[in-house]
Amino acid sequence: MSDPLYIGVDQGTSGARAIAMTVQGDVVGEAACAMADFGPNHRDPAVWKQVTDAALRGVLDQVNRRAVVAICVDGTSGTLLPIDAAGTPLAQGRMYNDPCEEPAFLKAIGRHAPRESAAHGASSGLAKALIFQRDFAPNKVVHQADWLAGNLCGIYSSDDNNALKTGYDPVAGGWPDWIADTGLDMGLLPDVVPPGTPVASLRSSVAAAFDLPRTVQIVAGTTDGCASFLATGAGDVGDGVTALGTTLTLKILSDVPVFDPDSGVYSHHILGKWLVGGASNTGGNVLIAHFTKQELAELSRRIDPTQDLGLNYYPLTKPGERFPVADPDHPPVMAPVPADPGLFLQGIFEGIAAIEARGYARLEQLGAPKLRCLRSVGGGAKNPVWSKIRNRYLNTDMQPPIHNQAAYGAARLACFGMENSTSTTVRQET
Repeated sequence: MSDPLYIGVDQGTSGARAIAMTVQGDVVGEAACAMADFGPNHRDPAVWKQVTDAALRGVLDQVNRRAVVAICVDGTSGTLLPIDAAGTPLAQGRMYNDPCEEPAFLKAIGRHAPRESAAHGASSGLAKALIFQRDFAPNKVVHQADWLAGNLCGIYSSDDNNALKTGYDPVAGGWPDWIADTGLDMGLLPDVVPPGTPVASLRSSVAAAFDLPRTVQIVAGTTDGCASFLATGAGDVGDGVTALGTTLTLKILSDVPVFDPDSGVYSHHILGKWLVGGASNTGGNVLIAHFTKQELAELSRRIDPTQDLGLNYYPLTKPGERFPVADPDHPPVMAPVPADPGLFLQGIFEGIAAIEARGYARLEQLGAPKLRCLRSVGGGAKNPVWSKIRNRYLNTDMQPPIHNQAAYGAARLACFGMENSTSTTVRQET
């Protein structure tokens, strides 16, 4: 008899990826599909469905379909879609980074939303919902992952993580009353359950189309960012993940929620814990402003990571910082500049490492736990010299990530949900 299999589907900005894993976390199948294969419009929900279906078919071709137990879908955070009562889209989606062009909606949210709410900002999910209500008279407004999962099971519900930027209160566990004061009909909002909750079994038509058992459960998903965190293997309180990409993003699992609106710190409810995060404006953007990839590789080999230069840089490409210092005028500090470019690079590495250490200390100061274990993702994580410098500044246990694909995190969530489900009978399509 085959081991039970759990499938995660990641709907990203350029395509979809699906991964099948065992309960032990072993990957037994993986497939990907690019949106460009189906059309140029990444806002078209028909394209979202096509790439998701293609990735799912691709991974199913590699495994025993009878062994599949559950599927979980993650999507881009803050991407929304209006649908009718049958789940049919009424317009193209508004993406996570699409700004609201209606100042009155942003002002209404600003007046009524608590400061700690993630619904604030030009790309607010709640603002998108208000636009859809005005323009399309939908039956529901759902998030990208909600709709893709709903196509599989017929239930267009949401999860704490995707709903956060639309105004959901994860601490109280519900849509707050102040949302109605912004002018939104709260009946348009989907039901919300914790990520990993079994929602419903496959539609009969979907089970037949994919040659899967009807008993396969669709598990409530999450955002692509949260799924990427889970993919690393982090799962205990005090586990942190640093993303060394264009910017520097820090996340840590906490036993309590933490919010600091001044510095953009908020909490996602996941795995029965709280994922607390903050993001600095420093990161790889500073490095590529001064060095080519070849120069970074060559100069890194000349650095002694055990010796500190003491230049005390605060590397930024322009004034302004979000976290760990909330200061729109915070100046870049990148002087003096040594004659040796290798020393200049080392100074930048040390400056970013110092900000990272200061960031985790700031999260702890706000109420998050002390960093006990760190995993790193992103392009900068591949530089061994920088990793040694960061280890010197952070002085914590540094572990390699188990996986670097969000789809693996979604598969982990599917497994977590089924392993921790209190019910073996979940809704089926009638």
